[in-house]
Amino acid sequence: MMNKETLVPGLLGVLIGIILTLLIAPMWVGKMGYINYSMMGEKQVMGSIDSHFIEQMIPHHEDAITMAEIVSEKAEHQEIKQLAQNIKLTQSEEIEKMRNWYRDWYSNDVPNTFSGVGMMSSGMMTMGMMGDSTDIERLKTAENFDKAFIEEMIPHHQMAVMMAQMLQSSTSRPEMKQLAKDIIEAQTKEINSMREWYRQWYGN
Repeated sequence: MMNKETLVPGLLGVLIGIILTLLIAPMWVGKMGYINYSMMGEKQVMGSIDSHFIEQMIPHHEDAITMAEIVSEKAEHQEIKQLAQNIKLTQSEEIEKMRNWYRDWYSNDVPNTFSGVGMMSSGMMTMGMMGDSTDIERLKTAENFDKAFIEEMIPHHQMAVMMAQMLQSSTSRPEMKQLAKDIIEAQTKEINSMREWYRQWYGN
């Protein structure tokens, strides 16, 4: 059934607006709720984009790692097991980089504002984000784990790619541009692999 995949474009369309709000809304302040970017220094605007990206991407990566950690005891296919190892290694390294940059640039540890809800704030949980605790429990008890894992991880990766694309076009920091490039390349490749496996194993 990859019914879930057919729903992804529509879901992602809705999520684009939400993610843009999360990234940009903190800069829309003032009496009418907006501020002219010309009134802000470029460094301030770019710094805000970088900080919000890190604050959202770290818990999103942590959700992916949590899903990947279930694989060793549940997965049937070696391809899924290897993918999970790659996810844990790559995304753990990226989390460490982001935490270090955040401390260097903002003199603080990354806040736990988004912890446990992927890329959504606590007030925006109504859509049931991929990677939340409900999805994790469903994955643990799935009758066909590999199939369920792919159905959860593809949209989760697509969200990360979309976030990275927005960062890439907005940030001025070379470290963040490279991170965005790495996320886009690695997770797009993994999405393509999962789609091919799904067709081979489940016929649609």
